[in-house]
Amino acid sequence: MPSLFRFLTVVAVIAGVVYGAIFALANFVNPKPREMTVTIQPDKFLKK
Repeated sequence: MPSLFRFLTVVAVIAGVVYGAIFALANFVNPKPREMTVTIQPDKFLKK
């Protein structure tokens, strides 16, 4: 039984680190807004 508790503790710690990393990326990293240009071929507008 102690190996099960050790395994669950390791899994919980890893999940906490991953959750903390995702939380930090979501709240502390700001993306730079920039203009985007996409060219669409005229063939895409024609219905067949």
